[in-house]
Amino acid sequence: MDLEGRAKKLIIKNDSEAARKLADGMKEYKELSDAEAFALAGAVLEETKAALSLKGDIFNYGKSGIGMGRFGVGSRGAGDFYVHEKIGKVIGKTSAVLDASNLDDSGVIGTGGENNELLVLTVDGMHSRLSAFPFLAGFHVAKAALRDIYVMGAKPAAMLSDIHVADDGDVSVIFDHIAGITAVSELTGIPLITGSTLRIGGDMVIGERMTGCVGAVGTVCSDGLTARGNATPGDLILMTEGAGGGTVTAAAVYSGYAKAEEVVEKTLNVDFLTACRALIDSPGRLHTKIHVMTDVTNGGVRGDAFEISKEAGVRLVFDDDALALCVEPAAGEMFKALGIDFRGVSIDSLLVICPEETAARVIQTVGAAGVKMYVVGRVEEKSPDKYGAALITRGEEKEFKPMFREAAYTPLKKVIGEKEPADFESMKKKIDASVAMAIEKRERIVKKIKERSGSSKE
Repeated sequence: MDLEGRAKKLIIKNDSEAARKLADGMKEYKELSDAEAFALAGAVLEETKAALSLKGDIFNYGKSGIGMGRFGVGSRGAGDFYVHEKIGKVIGKTSAVLDASNLDDSGVIGTGGENNELLVLTVDGMHSRLSAFPFLAGFHVAKAALRDIYVMGAKPAAMLSDIHVADDGDVSVIFDHIAGITAVSELTGIPLITGSTLRIGGDMVIGERMTGCVGAVGTVCSDGLTARGNATPGDLILMTEGAGGGTVTAAAVYSGYAKAEEVVEKTLNVDFLTACRALIDSPGRLHTKIHVMTDVTNGGVRGDAFEISKEAGVRLVFDDDALALCVEPAAGEMFKALGIDFRGVSIDSLLVICPEETAARVIQTVGAAGVKMYVVGRVEEKSPDKYGAALITRGEEKEFKPMFREAAYTPLKKVIGEKEPADFESMKKKIDASVAMAIEKRERIVKKIKERSGSSKE
């Protein structure tokens, strides 16, 4: 429970029962006497009122009036992709080789070294539904961070972690979570070397929820960079078999699936990382002949197809039967039983786009490392009269694009649905306005600080 958020609403409504309602909420989580609960509630209200009384735009922001969930942020669909584009706009174009404006898995910046080596950075948040399973959350977020380094053609060097646990969470979840991260470290030889541990919201958030992230850093020579914008007409699209990660685990756990344990056990692998390492370490550095590598995560392969088509300015065509081969059988059986569209969820599959003459060697190299890989499509010239990405099913071609949210994979997500809200376009305009306000605010405050610094030196 977010005590501060609850207090704000009660204060704004001028609710005479604010203290009692806050005290009752606290007693649901904590063993408190009435006197203790009311004392804490009074302090929460006092602090919240103080914060609400502050004036000036330093303490406020240009609200869009659009909630995160309503717009699908974090749900790996059209709304989420739109917000990520806008994040890139707020950041602006940087001096990096690749930054947030490129829609790639990681950022890339030059080191200034003589051998033209590039530094690759990424960060991934743990799956929000795995808070109650800290080891699984740690394992899968570590794997996700390393995936994002590898798919840039880079070798990961180290990881870092950030763990936040709410006030009533058991301290032991920290250790179990780190154990999950370092299990991936031991399997890959890539160490976890630093991090941070805090409470969510300090004293203002009660409950047991955990969240956090894992970051990773790696290096790559400029001739080995495999960014999404490199896809070229005539290339073939390849994918490895994937058993899934955090998403598949959450689907198995929260859907009451009879074979949940088996499915989750299958996700505990580092096949994706093994396949990437095999390509990077191969004789002749085979990955330098690959145009694109990416992980099938954000909204599934349909989400990746959308982003690659947009970034590279090409058309991607997929064979539906071939895509089905890329789902590990236990996960595939669960998807069918639960009515989950595997094309719209993360399956932890490596997607490679490369010249046709390179494809056989890629498949052979990955196969020799113990990972299955298949040709699933091709890259074509983009034209205004055809879809940017297409799916061929039983000879019929259809548009292959993200839904408003990723494919619903838990009972709650099925209730929320995947359809685009009727007011999506009007919500976009409100978000655009808030983006403009954020940029204007930054520029104004930076100017003020520079002017103040300049006058203080005189």
